[in-house]
Amino acid sequence: MDGFLGELLGTFILIVLGAGVCCGVNLNKTYGKNNSTWLLINLGWGMGVTMGVYVAGHLGSLGHLNPAVTLGSAIFGLFPWSQVVPYLLGQFIGAFLGAAVVIIQYYPHFKVTKPEEGNTVGNFATIPAINNPVFNFLSEAIATFAFMYILLNLGNFTTGMKPFIVGFLIVSIGMSLGETTGYAINPARDWGPRLAYTLFPVPNKGTTNWNYAWVPMVGPIVGAVIATGLFKIL
Repeated sequence: MDGFLGELLGTFILIVLGAGVCCGVNLNKTYGKNNSTWLLINLGWGMGVTMGVYVAGHLGSLGHLNPAVTLGSAIFGLFPWSQVVPYLLGQFIGAFLGAAVVIIQYYPHFKVTKPEEGNTVGNFATIPAINNPVFNFLSEAIATFAFMYILLNLGNFTTGMKPFIVGFLIVSIGMSLGETTGYAINPARDWGPRLAYTLFPVPNKGTTNWNYAWVPMVGPIVGAVIATGLFKIL
């Protein structure tokens, strides 16, 4: 189970900070409601990735925190297949548990927020700004391609200040390419929290929109595989 614990706790931190900023911005009677911007959400997710990578690296994993990164790397021989399952399990379980903690943290605010006021699955998973499955898929693939290709050029990104570079990369992707779908670029980041929002008794919760969930699963994997293939060729 090499890397399992690091990926689990690293992804847990990522979701606690990432989903946490979304709930803080969108739910009623928080200090962030009506006083926040898309930039703040991007910064929250970016710093969530940074801190998650630091935690994962300290515990001995490579800080992928993302099945698309793990699978793309394994397909082209940059990561051993023997570690793929432990990494994926850690990522999905960590994302689920992170969302569960955010639900507890904001429970009183869910109770005073209706779906039309901000109590949606979008606090935990992604929702397209315009529902167009083909272009939503392309948006996720393109954003993940950019993310993965830049990430590969960083080398070992768990050391020194590199996790902050990865965090600012997330912010940059969000500001440039994330406005169309909410930029999952990470199947675990979407599916784990979406499942938690589905299963837990969140007051007043809206639809969980599982019919869209294939996009943040398949799009990031395709984008990451293409980016890794190009990296190997060049």
